[in-house]
Amino acid sequence: MFGIGMPELLVILVVALIVLGPKRLPDVARALGRGLAEFRKATAGLTEELRNAQVMLEEESRQAMRPKPRPMPAAQVSDGRPPGTVAKESEPGSGGSAPPIA
Repeated sequence: MFGIGMPELLVILVVALIVLGPKRLPDVARALGRGLAEFRKATAGLTEELRNAQVMLEEESRQAMRPKPRPMPAAQVSDGRPPGTVAKESEPGSGGSAPPIA
């Protein structure tokens, strides 16, 4: 507890009995017990909120660390053909042979 042994606890109880009297001591002990129970409930709620916030932050950091899929670059064709088409050898700019000289 707080480094209080049995002899110290007995001295505290005897002093409380003398100061408060036998009629008020149970009421004070009951009120003290209720106060401690409410304190535990409040700290348990706070602990749960902190734990939830920690889990949310960890999940956000995991999502931020994941590599994002890169978009596929569009095919760039300089001669105006649609992407994915193959130039015929007779077309200018096909790279197959030299263009005809007129």
